[in-house]
Amino acid sequence: MDTINNNNKNSKKTKIIYWVTTGLLALFILPGIFFLNSPMAIEGTKHLGMPYWFHIYLGVAKFIGGLILILPVIPNRLKEWAYVAFGIDSLSAIIGFLSVDGVQPMSFMPFIFFVILVISYIYFHKLNSSDKYISNLNR
Repeated sequence: MDTINNNNKNSKKTKIIYWVTTGLLALFILPGIFFLNSPMAIEGTKHLGMPYWFHIYLGVAKFIGGLILILPVIPNRLKEWAYVAFGIDSLSAIIGFLSVDGVQPMSFMPFIFFVILVISYIYFHKLNSSDKYISNLNR
């Protein structure tokens, strides 16, 4: 019985950490769709040498990926791919900023996003594995 209680406590902690980190990701990602045509966003992608069409494509793709991460009805396999895509996007942003601007504090902002993404990903798996374990105990 203690095992089930410990799993429930861990599951609650896991859910909190997962939803806090995933919520932070959503706060970074989802509002971006509303600022795609802002002069600052357009200038930012021009500064990195990216064409306008890529700016629009990436903005829409990030919005869809953000929805995939936060909507609980989306299959886990699709969430996995969203995590991969955001990881590639973050690492590419770090490389892009470092190659264009050099080592500056703002060049590492995508790294903060990446760290939050990794924490969310780890707890996504902990949450799903603990749910499977608890459901097997209840059989």
